[in-house]
Amino acid sequence: MAYQALYRVWRSQRFDEIVGQQAITQTLKNAIVQQQISHAYLFTGPRGTGKTSAAKIFAKAINCPHSVDGEPCNECEMCQSITNGSQEDVIEIDAASNNGVEEIRFIRDRANYAPTQAKYKVYIIDEVHMLSTGAFNALLKTLEEPKKNVIFILATTEPHKIPATIISRTQRFDFKRILPQAIVEHLKEILQAMNLTYEDEALEVIARAAEGGMRDALSILDQAIAFADGTLTTQDAFEVTGSVTSELIDHLLLSCMTKDVTAALKQLDDLLESGKEARRLLENLLFYCRDLLVYQQAPALLTKENKRITADFQELAQQLSADQLYEWIAILNATQNDIRLTTSPTVYLEVAMVKLATGSQPLVEQNPADYQGQAVSNELVSQVQALQKEVQSLRQALRQIEQNKPVEKERPPVNAVRSQTSATKYRIPRERVNQVLKMATKQRMQQLRTVWDDILDSMNPTQKAMLKASEPKAASEEGLIIAFDYEIICQRATTNQEFSLTLHNHISRFVTDYAPSPVFITKEDWPTLRKDFLAGNRENDTLEEESETTGEVSLLSDQEDQLVSKAQELFGDLTTIEKN
Repeated sequence: MAYQALYRVWRSQRFDEIVGQQAITQTLKNAIVQQQISHAYLFTGPRGTGKTSAAKIFAKAINCPHSVDGEPCNECEMCQSITNGSQEDVIEIDAASNNGVEEIRFIRDRANYAPTQAKYKVYIIDEVHMLSTGAFNALLKTLEEPKKNVIFILATTEPHKIPATIISRTQRFDFKRILPQAIVEHLKEILQAMNLTYEDEALEVIARAAEGGMRDALSILDQAIAFADGTLTTQDAFEVTGSVTSELIDHLLLSCMTKDVTAALKQLDDLLESGKEARRLLENLLFYCRDLLVYQQAPALLTKENKRITADFQELAQQLSADQLYEWIAILNATQNDIRLTTSPTVYLEVAMVKLATGSQPLVEQNPADYQGQAVSNELVSQVQALQKEVQSLRQALRQIEQNKPVEKERPPVNAVRSQTSATKYRIPRERVNQVLKMATKQRMQQLRTVWDDILDSMNPTQKAMLKASEPKAASEEGLIIAFDYEIICQRATTNQEFSLTLHNHISRFVTDYAPSPVFITKEDWPTLRKDFLAGNRENDTLEEESETTGEVSLLSDQEDQLVSKAQELFGDLTTIEKN
């Protein structure tokens, strides 16, 4: 028989053989034992974590006449026919190449017929997110009215691309990335069964390169065995995965610690010329810095993980402070994000090396700080404080003018104050505000208030800090008015297109069929804008008449009721009705 890859030879045939997904496999086994089998399942998770293997095992277990505790026997004719793919009642479909409406309609028509040999007819649709919209609609009809003894198992790596109507009609199981230690243990069992010798650290290198996927780990192990000369060594694993040895990283980071930029760039260039891949090198550097941090704070934990601790590693751990390591990790993480879509990753990597060696600040925004009960960034705090000083100076100057006292010399010149305040004065978008208020509804406002905290939590730290200092005031089908505590934050939100777009997207995510465009104002301007709008929307200028007896001004009753109703519709519980 021709050679088979390790991931095919060692593919799991029982639930107990699936590594790292014990909660899912136990749930499926219990469902089989208790005869609580659903008509549709959705298996999601990263590649190589056991989704399709679990689907085939499940198909065998529910059809195996000798099933014990939810596990198939793998010896009967039914189990063997499902394993080798010859069983007509268990159909495995690749949605990437069969994603049209006609294919799904064909499946739907065949599902009307009872299984010929097995107890259950099982359809396993892999990469189901690749189906077209029409195909999803055709599949939905089948899931809404399931036939007896027909089960659908949908598998995907991108569940966010599947319509919510499909997901709601399935039992969903999320497969997680497999821990490196679990991968190492499984690789050891395979190598021992193959009577091959190996170094423990070689398996750790392979497990880390697999990024949580067992299939990837077995593929890398397959290459490493072919590359090795008898014994699988750590150097063999480094060569196959493109990773970097601890000694090379030791020397590279020692050069960065001593601020020897020339040496650091030279060593980096040597590594890249030797065939090391930039993205893999960045990942190695990140894990190395993590190990340094763990060794500083909990050395016993790193020793327990069987890490090889060199003399240079210990020197780096002693010389580098925790703050320096935090900075390095931030720089490397930002660089890793930058190179994902670039065609020149080497450039970003070289820039990162210079930053590590020169001690530059990390390429991330400042952490939010708490300022007067509001979580705003340090940059905003300093700007707000500067503006408060200017306001205080202006107030002092006005008091002195009112008291006919000469202005103190310390007061800034009037022209300078005017130029500074005019430069920071926020221009209110009155027209856009009025457009929102004309169409505003209390229903939309209540929906927004219900999910506002969830929207805040979904934003990144800086955006969340800005939004914490704000409050939604009115909402229409097309627009949303948000009032900020500080003018400087309002100005920044208005000019930050990414912030507006992110807020727009998150609102549409939490409120069905609602994606308003935000309009930003200050809380100080809100009462005036609201008053002007209500005044401008009275039907005529003769709404007021003077009482002959008291001289008080009152509104005509019918027009007053309309105005109050409009105010309550716009502003809901915020409305306070006062009669002057």
